[in-house]
Order: sequence, then structure tokens, then C-alpha cells
Amino acid sequence: MVEPIVGGSRAVAPTINNRVETTAVYYAKPGRQNTQQTLSLALRRAQELGIRTILVATSRGETGVQAVEAFPGYKVVVVTHAAGHKEPNLQEVTSEQRSLIEEKGGTVLTTTHAFAGVNRAIRRKFNTYQVSEIMAWTLRVFGHGVKVCCEISLMAADAGAVRTDEEVIAIAGTSRGADTAVVLQPAHAQDFFDLKVKEIICKPRL
Repeated sequence: MVEPIVGGSRAVAPTINNRVETTAVYYAKPGRQNTQQTLSLALRRAQELGIRTILVATSRGETGVQAVEAFPGYKVVVVTHAAGHKEPNLQEVTSEQRSLIEEKGGTVLTTTHAFAGVNRAIRRKFNTYQVSEIMAWTLRVFGHGVKVCCEISLMAADAGAVRTDEEVIAIAGTSRGADTAVVLQPAHAQDFFDLKVKEIICKPRL
């Protein structure tokens, strides 16, 4: 359980000489061992900025459960893999994990991956990459988690689960768990270039 930070400011960090100073954490290695610290760092920044909406990626549901426990009183949107991501008709998040997330106040969102979908079908059929997957690989130069943070924000915006005129904190990981957190302004997929990654809270130092 992530310990809440008492007395955190609800105001945006002060601007000094036209700049905002904050601290980013870079992990020596990616992976699920960073999950608790990532959630703690994200909670602290949410308190400092007054952000009330948290997006978190989960594959099997464990990270989603940890996130809703870490952010009591927040709007937590847990974004899963699309059904069929691993094999046809398979939803990786179990009904038990989904129920736990919802019982603890979270919302579970399962929808088409913003950087995959029909474009991935073209790659698999014709061995030709499409624009959306090229965009995904480009974002991965910042780390897999940064790519996923951007992707789940598009998915959540298109589903109406987050607003595009409010900042959110997005949390994701490299394979399992969470090792990346960013502050961003979501956008709809059709308005992708309006998406703004405003701060890196933490990520692996790749």
C-alpha cells in the first residue's frame, strides 16, 4: 500500500523566472519492482498539481488493483489490453481482478489499442508497417512506458473516460508492473498532435 502524502499542495507548482522546477526519478532498471515507488511518486505529483484523474495501464489486473489502492478518492481509470491482444477472444484481466478494481472505486476500460487496431491487421497480412505503429515505435525511444502512457490517454479520451481540457497523470510499465509516470494533456486519437506530455515524473533510464 502506498502511503499518502499528508499536506500536499493542491496548486500548480510555482513558476520561478518563467520556469517550473520539479524532480524526475530515473530507475536503473525497468520492471515491476519499481511499481510501488512509481505509484508513490505519481501520488505526490498529483497532490502538488491538484490533479484528480489517474490513468493506469494493466495487462492482467494486478497493477490496476494496486493503483486504485494507492489513489483513494481519485478518479482512477484502469486501461486494459484489448480482448484478443494475446490470442483470439482472450481478455487477460480476470473477472476477479476487474471486480476488485471496481469495488475499490476504479473504472476499467477495455477498447481497441490506439496504435494498433486495423493498422496491425495490415502489417500482419501484408508485412507493411502503417503510420500508427511507426508513431508507436518512435515514442518508444523515450521508453516503452512513455509510449503506453500516450496510447492509453488516447484510448481513454476517445471513450469519454477523461477530458481533453484537464491534465491527468498516466502510469504504465515495461512489460509488467509500473515504472513510468507522466503528466500529460490527453487528446482524442483524431487530434493526436494536440496531446502534450508536460512532465516526466519517473521512467527507466534506458
